[in-house]
Amino acid sequence: MNGCVSVIMGSKSDLDVVKPCLKTLKDFGVKTQTHVLSAHRTPEQVASAAAQAKKNGVEVIIGVAGKAAALAGVLAGHTSLPVIGLPVATSMMGGLDSLLSTVQMPGGVPVATVAVNGGENAALLAVRILSVKYPELAEKLDAHREAMKAKTLADDAALEKELKNL
Repeated sequence: MNGCVSVIMGSKSDLDVVKPCLKTLKDFGVKTQTHVLSAHRTPEQVASAAAQAKKNGVEVIIGVAGKAAALAGVLAGHTSLPVIGLPVATSMMGGLDSLLSTVQMPGGVPVATVAVNGGENAALLAVRILSVKYPELAEKLDAHREAMKAKTLADDAALEKELKNL
């Protein structure tokens, strides 16, 4: 395994957003630790998880939350590890509330933030961070980028053929 990412979601209802994240990390061979801990309902456990993460072998933390979405910021306030915020869409504002709560951190408490429901990108950002230490991950990222490029070029060629037949 290459590195370890802790994925902490504020509610079990966030699992559908987390699944693509976990799958991507698994595909890259990154170990994960996954928990449900709330910044508001279990603040002591959130603080402890962040403070003990490095000692537990974690190298990047992904905080997943909707609505007030304080989780990633609270995690970042208790660790020097990189924290990625993954905002979750809500029924109230479609996730804008989550996005703004995650991205608007005070000076000195950085949280890298991906798109609302952007589980795959949260994982890929974690892999990019880990690739600085693990060259195998950098190679896998290059291969992943090449595969995306090949698919896009194949789609372009298929579109051209389809349009000629109109």
